[in-house]
Amino acid sequence: MPGLPEMHSNEIELLLAYIAQQRDGIVYATHGLTDAEAASQPTLSGLSLTTLIQHVAQVEQRWIALAADESWESDFEAYQAAFTLGERSLSDVVAHYRAVAAATEMAIREVGDLDHMVAVPKGVPWFPDDVEGWSVRWILLHVMEETGRHAGHADFLREAIDGATMHQLMATVEDWPDSPWLTKWQRATSS
Repeated sequence: MPGLPEMHSNEIELLLAYIAQQRDGIVYATHGLTDAEAASQPTLSGLSLTTLIQHVAQVEQRWIALAADESWESDFEAYQAAFTLGERSLSDVVAHYRAVAAATEMAIREVGDLDHMVAVPKGVPWFPDDVEGWSVRWILLHVMEETGRHAGHADFLREAIDGATMHQLMATVEDWPDSPWLTKWQRATSS
């Protein structure tokens, strides 16, 4: 069914499919935009679609590294750098995000156990001191929540740029059949 992740009986595959759907929502929000449009900051927050993708890729990388029993790097400068565009194009940022997605799927399949417990890093101000560990399942659900939250941000940013909505963009990218309820996105022509 268009717009929904595939059904899987394997819980790992189902969770990965839902995270992929949220990632697609973020990337779809950039469909048809120029680098300048994607880098624009149409709201008071100063966030752009390009920097949003950089940020969400960084967040996913860190959480999945933790799930794979790698150390948590609490680097404020690297965190801040994700919100700076630099010289990267939209296509570079999207390609990096897709590489992060592929690495996530490989790492989680390698771990293979959603009940595997991972120690909560100590000394990170936003992590609880009274929790010893999280399961890989908990981490994947957290990544899904983070990605979904940012997919909503991407929807608002895109709508502020040119009025395109998530369903129009999804229908366009996924080539849904035309219907009386939905028209595909088309770039407005100047007169």
